Amino acid sequence: MTEDNTDKTLSRRHYLTAAGATGVAALAGCANGGSGSGDGEGGSGGSNELEILHGWTGGDGQAAFQSMLEGFEEAYPDVTVNDKAIGGGGNTSLNTRINVRLGNDNPSSSWADWPGKNLLQFTEAGLLGDIEESVWSQNDMKEAYVSGPQQAARPDGTYVAVPTNIHRMNNLFYNPSVVEAAGVDVSAIETPADLTDALAQVEENTDAVGMAQSTQAPWTTIDLWAAVYLGQSGWDTYQEFMAGEAETGPIADAFKTINAYSEYFNSDAGTVGWQEANNLIIDGGAAFFHQGDWAAGMYAGTDDFEYGTDWDQITFPGTEGLYSINMDSWVYPANNPSPAATEKWLTYVGTTDAQVRFNTHKGSIPPRSDVPMDEFSEFQTNQYSDFQDSTAQPPSTGHGLATTPEVLSNLKTAVSQHYSEFTDSAAEATAQAFVGAFDT
Repeated sequence: MTEDNTDKTLSRRHYLTAAGATGVAALAGCANGGSGSGDGEGGSGGSNELEILHGWTGGDGQAAFQSMLEGFEEAYPDVTVNDKAIGGGGNTSLNTRINVRLGNDNPSSSWADWPGKNLLQFTEAGLLGDIEESVWSQNDMKEAYVSGPQQAARPDGTYVAVPTNIHRMNNLFYNPSVVEAAGVDVSAIETPADLTDALAQVEENTDAVGMAQSTQAPWTTIDLWAAVYLGQSGWDTYQEFMAGEAETGPIADAFKTINAYSEYFNSDAGTVGWQEANNLIIDGGAAFFHQGDWAAGMYAGTDDFEYGTDWDQITFPGTEGLYSINMDSWVYPANNPSPAATEKWLTYVGTTDAQVRFNTHKGSIPPRSDVPMDEFSEFQTNQYSDFQDSTAQPPSTGHGLATTPEVLSNLKTAVSQHYSEFTDSAAEATAQAFVGAFDT
């Protein structure tokens, strides 16, 4: 699943609209009992062709998926794989394809999606099957998976997905040459407000901008807001926000801090995507950049751009001890066209072999605690150590792990409608809309 997914709202009400009441009743009624069982050889067991949908059409994501797929085909040569990578507009086209096919009672064998509350849109409609016995009882998965990803795989208490990676959301990347030229000591940046001072110092002493940023789509603003909010208000307050019990003041304060940062954004922040913004770190045109650790995948793919020398990172100020997470997972549709083949796929993606193959390319870390790290980069090894030492793993707001799809859609709308200008009044209006986003 690519990191700039757009909204997904597959509620039962959605299916009543898209497929008609009869279609929804049929969809829920013929769903294999949610048992995740079958012989996979035709007849009642379904096809032995594995059809999988995902959004990794290029870059490190494509390389990661292809490496994992090769491992699966070596382990299960009897399964014919029909791999469909669907790109375009983040994952808009992929989401539409999934939406239409589920509405037509024609699911693929599996697809890549965010776990956590994002999957409630499917479980509440009875569209995902129980794979606790058929998958999660294999390969010591229950013992090896760390608690956060394991909980995200069963958002309503039933195992319905297998996470394959953990992306970190509270990194602050920087270009050491620019930072040193500006005279900034990154170890002295302890709070989100300290970062504002550092950004000003960069622009006073260099030709670079203080912070690379993309505000082209709401999710990047929500991601930055979440990091600032955690850094200023703490994990307990973040949990209150996820529960829909937050107060507007701290939410607005985080947006006001972003207002201060915005004075040091690249002038084209509103028209470029995150990759283009990240190029400013690579080219020396910016000092700092907040983004998920997929940004490190771009650095790793750039010739003569070395970790610790040409690029580096610190934990976002104020969030030390926290490891904010986003994950990708593979799901099991209840009305599965190839039950046994799908169980093989999900069982494999939960293995150490699959997670080494996928994560070494993707720049993420494995959700299993027993994956050997000798094939991973120094950056990933450091991230894995931070994860093991973390006191909490806040789930991503901007990527659907912390909220339902309906709430996330409301948050994105709030940013689009109320936060077009970096002013105090815009911050306060957006904070009000964030609180109201949970009134669904």
